[in-house]
Amino acid sequence: MTSLRDYTMARVELGRVGVGLPTRALLEFQLAHAKARDAVHLPLAVNSLVLELKNTPSITLTSAARDRDEYLKRPGLGRCLSAESREHLGALRADYDAAFVIADGLSALAVHRHAVPLLEILLRDLDWRIAPIAIVEQGRVAIGDEIGELLGAQLVVVLIGERPGLSSPDSLGAYLTWQPRPGRTDAERNCVSNIRAEGLSYAAAAHKLLFLMNESRRLKLSGVRLKEDAALIGNSMSDAKLVSDR
Repeated sequence: MTSLRDYTMARVELGRVGVGLPTRALLEFQLAHAKARDAVHLPLAVNSLVLELKNTPSITLTSAARDRDEYLKRPGLGRCLSAESREHLGALRADYDAAFVIADGLSALAVHRHAVPLLEILLRDLDWRIAPIAIVEQGRVAIGDEIGELLGAQLVVVLIGERPGLSSPDSLGAYLTWQPRPGRTDAERNCVSNIRAEGLSYAAAAHKLLFLMNESRRLKLSGVRLKEDAALIGNSMSDAKLVSDR
């Protein structure tokens, strides 16, 4: 007989012992919860990312949050740059078609596993003027708006660790904004989410993002008015959303 668990990683058909869960199901839940908590608190290994990017120019930045504890308690600080980073970016301003930002978000684990492989596919297929890759500690989605504006980029793409779930502590999201500047709303972004081994593959995510980037530049807009209707390519458990939840 076919089971629902053959089609989803969600916690369904766990069974029961009396009025409680079987021991195995309970222990698996506790392990998944621990992994999600660890992903939230894991620090971003900035130097490791710089090395992984190899010959791709990059810059390291920090948000206004001084540490992880402050970042989690005051989300607004993760949406703007520190004064030092703002000054550093001002010296790099040029006429760029796009800027890519890598930020830890709520899962540095997702960034370490997926950001660079995805970025390599994107850069391979883009003949655009690309700004140095911005690697941001304690950053949230909206920090890309300030970075994109300071760099003079027409478009910004933020690769960020998404809020961990109990079956997905390493899910990466990609958020695209046309003409980035502070004050942009979530409705003015497009998002491709659930990028991970068990979700949206790198090839499928890059396919969607390249379509969105080209359409965004052609139509000069992003967000709810920009529809992601790229031709489908093979993938399992894909998930694409139009707006951010951060």
